[in-house]
Amino acid sequence: MEFWKEVRRQVLTNELSRRAACKQYSLGWHTLTKILAYDEPPGYRKSRPRAKPKIDEFLPVIHQILVDDRQAPKKQRHTAWRIFERLRDEHQFSGKYTIVKDAVRAWKRSHQEVFLPLSHPPGEAQVDFGEATIRLAGQETKVALFVMTLPYSGAVFIQAFPRECTETFLEGHRRAFEYFGGVPRRISYDNSAIAVIEVFKGRERKLTREFLRLQSHYLFQEHFCLVRRPNEKGHVERLLGFARRSFLVPVPQVDSLATLNGQLCEGFDYARPLENWQLPECFGLLRRRLEATDRRYGTRSYIRVLRLLEKFSLSQLTEAVEYALDVDVIDPESIRTIVEHRAERPVALFSLDGRPHLALVRVETTDVAAYGALLTEVSP
Repeated sequence: MEFWKEVRRQVLTNELSRRAACKQYSLGWHTLTKILAYDEPPGYRKSRPRAKPKIDEFLPVIHQILVDDRQAPKKQRHTAWRIFERLRDEHQFSGKYTIVKDAVRAWKRSHQEVFLPLSHPPGEAQVDFGEATIRLAGQETKVALFVMTLPYSGAVFIQAFPRECTETFLEGHRRAFEYFGGVPRRISYDNSAIAVIEVFKGRERKLTREFLRLQSHYLFQEHFCLVRRPNEKGHVERLLGFARRSFLVPVPQVDSLATLNGQLCEGFDYARPLENWQLPECFGLLRRRLEATDRRYGTRSYIRVLRLLEKFSLSQLTEAVEYALDVDVIDPESIRTIVEHRAERPVALFSLDGRPHLALVRVETTDVAAYGALLTEVSP
């Protein structure tokens, strides 16, 4: 394992080329490719599934039954036992129920719907609307919250409007692009009627004229979530909830929406993209090491470390980063644990100085046997 790790480290951090690694460690090209593809030796793997002669010829029948079941009512779909009975009665199957059950389970596992964690490259954004209640000029008022997030960096922009409509949708985009200082390459949306006239199969949409004009002006690529797939746009929805809890609790009292929107911008100033920020040298070293260790997500990990500045001072985080580099533990969660531990205040002892009356208090040692009285019967 140590050898495996060292070869991966040297090649993936560009200390050695692949050709040089093969020569230095006497490795074949195929072996080196396997080392780079797996974090640890994968062990023995079958080149093909084990043959199952009794069930193999009936697998197409089983699969077709299960495919047809998708169109049937849920309460009237085949169980593995019912499929076994049909194979036995209609197709002269002579095998046992167990192998039929295993075949059904294997097919369902390979065809079940799964949700993979989404990766967000730089230059992507998500947009959504939400609701909140404020006190506007003394009156309780519901407002629409326009939110745009940049999932790669965690940057967020929120503005409150009187209602959700085409005008506020367009104005929200204009303000967000101004705030971020640029336009994302791709923006994800749900299927709001403000942007979508009709939903077709897959991701094809008939778009409104206003949305097309917005897109033509700013030249971004649109991306619409599949119907009933909220996980595709979960980042913006989580941040919308975070914004409500952090900046709209307790219910804000303002004289105008302009005042509230100014407060929201100030509250999220930390999320602006970082430009020309002068940080101690240890941060540059941390970034280089994170990006060398993980070419794909190293930059994102570095941004997660920087976002600890939302909660801790620069000096606190600098000390934690320097210590993390010294002990060679540089993942964001470990750095967060270090800075949190160092920021904790020790529990102060209660002082009796100036409280002479408390010094006279004596607490008797508890007699555990006395609790036995609770178990004795009390005569009526």
